[in-house]
Amino acid sequence: MTGASWQDAPELRADPALAALVAQAVAVRERAWAPYSGFRVGAALLGESGRVYLGVNVENASYGVAVCAERTAVVSAVAQGERRFRAIAIVTDAAEPAAPCGICRQTLAEFALAEAGQDLAVTLVSLRGAVARWQLSALLPLAFTPRSFQVRPER
Repeated sequence: MTGASWQDAPELRADPALAALVAQAVAVRERAWAPYSGFRVGAALLGESGRVYLGVNVENASYGVAVCAERTAVVSAVAQGERRFRAIAIVTDAAEPAAPCGICRQTLAEFALAEAGQDLAVTLVSLRGAVARWQLSALLPLAFTPRSFQVRPER
């Protein structure tokens, strides 16, 4: 998709609400702090309330201290009292959409897969126009969630 942009993606043209969520992730991505990798990520997390929480990756010279955009969005939401989510849009400038790392998948699962039947729509977007859509349960099968504690044998 040389010369294309995320705005040209048919999936986003067909769904204005999703396009608006992606637009917020695109905009916030500009605020990412990625001086070491140069890989800036923006995330827009849609809460059950309809409110959107934004996140960016924040790197550190001590790499282990870095935090991903998806987790900063979750932390922001939880700090403001939101704990149930409908969708997340994640934007990078990679040629192909980049999926969340394992830690981010687990963090999202804490809230998005905690209740039976609840799942999170995950939209991955490249600034170049590539779009991939998943449910979190497909990205993290057999997730360890708060429900996992219920399957312990009696003591």
